[in-house]
Amino acid sequence: MTTTSQQSRHVVSLANQPPRFQGPRGSITHMDAGDLPLLRRLSMRRLLLDHGGAREPHWHANAHELGYCIRGEALITIAANHAERESFVVHAGDMFFVPSGAMHAIENVGDGDAEFILAFSHERPEDFGMKAAFGAMSDAVLGNTYDLPAEAFSRLDRSAGGSDILSFESRTEVEEQARHVNPYKYSVEATPPQIDFPAGTAHTTKSALWPILRDMAMFSVTISPSGMREPHWHPETAEMGYVVAGKARMTILDPDGTSDTYVVQAGDAYFIPPAYPHHIENVGDGTFHVLIFFDQVSPGDVGYRSLINVYPRALLAASFGMSEADLPPFPFTEIDPLLVPRANPVEPVA
Repeated sequence: MTTTSQQSRHVVSLANQPPRFQGPRGSITHMDAGDLPLLRRLSMRRLLLDHGGAREPHWHANAHELGYCIRGEALITIAANHAERESFVVHAGDMFFVPSGAMHAIENVGDGDAEFILAFSHERPEDFGMKAAFGAMSDAVLGNTYDLPAEAFSRLDRSAGGSDILSFESRTEVEEQARHVNPYKYSVEATPPQIDFPAGTAHTTKSALWPILRDMAMFSVTISPSGMREPHWHPETAEMGYVVAGKARMTILDPDGTSDTYVVQAGDAYFIPPAYPHHIENVGDGTFHVLIFFDQVSPGDVGYRSLINVYPRALLAASFGMSEADLPPFPFTEIDPLLVPRANPVEPVA
């Protein structure tokens, strides 16, 4: 039986989920373990920044952050160990990585809105904001830090919490070097796809291609209207996806023998625990585009297409409860294609 995304325990609609923060310059929508109890070692947020909006300088105490820019132009500024400073501009199709504990800000420096999908290496990321960090210290402590009298900080707003998204009147001056290559930035969609078949493409960000990565990776996958991601699983790594465009049907097998088949579309996010078999089939009219995040820098993959050749046909027949003569004529496949053409008609979507 095919369910809607709202009925599946593996899916959350970030497009329909109420934002945790909503302000005049943008919003932040969460998918963490409170929203999807299955989550482990991964979570997600959708950040929308209006023109003149910025994500408050902040850091995550227990999680790395891996971001993907869906639209817009933004300046990312990172303050890390030993006074390290990184500043760079991202556009649609660019990614950025922020190590756990590094303060960072995201400023919309374009003429329109900006949208980001942010993945984290923990199911419940812990946040610290600049306002709260300064507000926790007394005027005297801050004065001593900056060689200033305590009175210089007397007007600091120490009310609880931060604003999450800030409004600024004057546009930030973008330095020329911020448009150059940066180790914390990766233009994933501008690179040639590592997989390019008529059934679809896959742009990958793994540590072999982006050495700065730690504990995370991402595949930007497109599936053509006549394509399918073959049934497979990922040993030792979970999978978390966000649908950018299109419509697809997914099936996940759980250890108790039950399966969950559901339809996802733009704005939906899903989670699959490590080594759970699953597939993705385009059931829409156009290209299906999904961002797939992993909790490993080099995720592994076991596909149905190649594994069938590992075992003798007699063992396969016994496993399937059928005669060897009735087994399908499985083709020999040395390396999984990942994406396969759909030779059969689309089964009805309930």
